[in-house]
Amino acid sequence: MNFEEMLAARTQEAEDVLKKYLPKKEGFQEKVLEAMHYSIFAGGKRLRPVLMKESYVLFGGQSKIVEPFMAALEMIHNYSLVHDDLPDMDNDAYRRGRETTWRVYGAGMAVLAGDALLNYAFETAGRAFSMIGRVSGYTDGQGHAEDALHLYEAVGQALQILAQKAGVYGMVGGQCADLCAEGLPAEEVTDALLLYIHKNKTAALIEAAMMIGALLAGADAAFVSVMEKVAQNVGMAFQIQDDILDVTGSTEVLGKQTGSDEKNQKVTYVSLNGLEQARKDVRRMSEEAMEGLRALPVRSPFLEELIRNLITREK
Repeated sequence: MNFEEMLAARTQEAEDVLKKYLPKKEGFQEKVLEAMHYSIFAGGKRLRPVLMKESYVLFGGQSKIVEPFMAALEMIHNYSLVHDDLPDMDNDAYRRGRETTWRVYGAGMAVLAGDALLNYAFETAGRAFSMIGRVSGYTDGQGHAEDALHLYEAVGQALQILAQKAGVYGMVGGQCADLCAEGLPAEEVTDALLLYIHKNKTAALIEAAMMIGALLAGADAAFVSVMEKVAQNVGMAFQIQDDILDVTGSTEVLGKQTGSDEKNQKVTYVSLNGLEQARKDVRRMSEEAMEGLRALPVRSPFLEELIRNLITREK
């Protein structure tokens, strides 16, 4: 298969994992479950679960224990989008080519859908503990107790990474800084502030994806740190490219409103540094990410091509 075919297959795999773990639309809470499904299955690249699975495979992972974390991370990502689109946040009417969750279900139900996705994400990730006996061989009496112990520790550490990267020292912290920056005079929005926003608002969940994948596969702490740095460069370049596309792209191609940053009077990496410098920094961060991957003792041509593709995308 060529790269596009491999990407389509991996994206479909991530989609199937989500379908397996997302709860059915039923009961007196059916409306919020329906809004959750609407938010999750509105398309999307499934970038984070794909990156997690590829990082897992890169370090030799072979079991399904990564799947609850794949689903959980995508739930967290989509909850953040639901809340980001709300009238009191970015006030966006369209995402991925269709109306945003709050436009279809109302702002109150959209808040609940986001809350539900966040809570259900950790309920889902926690299921990995119950899979340990089946994937480690601990229950077969063949002396695999040490393997099981290491896996219990890895799952616990993965939950900590997921919570930290999604919380006030990660994505939520970045969202906070982004919201506060909207009220600042343009001259007070510095490069340092914008880089903090990009590192936390966007890169943090990509860091979680690649770190958790490596960790669950048994990578040592040094390699997990390398994956964190690679992912940080990928995430920041990805977000700067998003800022570029908000200026140069079209609603028809992107499937969402363009020019929203200017409409909301937001200072962006492009407005602060100019289009050409933004493009140069995207290329620099991309190369730093590739150097990090090439320094590992294992290689994944698909993962390297995926990162190149994400950073140079046109939509």
